Amino acid sequence: MTLTILVTGVGSPGTIGTLYSLKKSRRRIRIVGVDIRSDVVGRYFCDKFYQIPNPRDYNFLSEILNICDIENIDTVLPQVNEELFKLSLVRGRPVPIAVSDSEVIKLTNSKAALIELSKSIGVPTPEYYLAETLTQLEESICKLGYPEKSVVIKPAISRGMIGLRIIDASIDKKRLFYNEKPEKASVYVGKEDLHFLGEKFPELIVMEYLPGKEYSVDVLAKKNDVVVVVPRTRDLMRTGITFIGTVENNEEIIGYSRKLSEKIGLEYAHGYQFKLDAEGVPKIMECNPRIQGTMVLSTFAGANIIYGALKMALDEELPEFNVRWGTRLFRDWGAISVFNDQKTGSC
Repeated sequence: MTLTILVTGVGSPGTIGTLYSLKKSRRRIRIVGVDIRSDVVGRYFCDKFYQIPNPRDYNFLSEILNICDIENIDTVLPQVNEELFKLSLVRGRPVPIAVSDSEVIKLTNSKAALIELSKSIGVPTPEYYLAETLTQLEESICKLGYPEKSVVIKPAISRGMIGLRIIDASIDKKRLFYNEKPEKASVYVGKEDLHFLGEKFPELIVMEYLPGKEYSVDVLAKKNDVVVVVPRTRDLMRTGITFIGTVENNEEIIGYSRKLSEKIGLEYAHGYQFKLDAEGVPKIMECNPRIQGTMVLSTFAGANIIYGALKMALDEELPEFNVRWGTRLFRDWGAISVFNDQKTGSC
């Protein structure tokens, strides 16, 4: 029997890893990919592709459900934050969708709400403030020790590195200009550079800068039953994507992640990001209530969480996960050639 799976956001960087994880199951799986853009590389690795409306559009859900009907979809695997809430409203109707409950999605989309919940259950958190005016922003930055200490700001509801800035009084802008690529140089700013925001703006979270190692954590859970937790270090990142990473048996981070998933009630494939402070304490940064971009590293390490989410959505028995701690990922650039909208080769 061939399973037909709808995978959303196939233009995202992690799509090839998601498709690899599904094919690694050795089952006959037909992939229908969708994205809001038409010219995305993931379409050439899917069996069928549809361009869909933006999740903010009124007809987003009806388009998704129409594709499910046309293609006889068995289940949906979402990869995009912006679509999760709408998809959570129709999960299981008419097909299983591997997404958490709508109230859970609302909570995890708010960085402040996540931090407050984490505090309540004893998970270490960074010191933070919320600001929606320039005066509040400048006061918050100073409360966090600027200019002696660096400070991080980010939209209170966002994904990836969108809106991220590190406020650092010691930055040498000339050195950054001549020695760093824009993706890194543009992240560092001084407090005086923030006036472009205007006097009032959408809420920002202003938090202490954590200088230590960064971790992503891959989790598979069903309600309060956490099946597997796999922390992985982000040893080298580019544009917010892990290019070198290592699966690490960090019992402290595993414990905190398990605690969070049980308390929040997250389901299926999801994850967290932690960063170590100056004393080496791991502090929660954010939650991704979906398949994460480098979750394929857990697949390489023996914990195919993406396929596990598929089996969970289909109410099938889950496989055993035997994590090979120390497994490393090295991401490299690949390419495909296309002629008349058909894939002709890849490397």
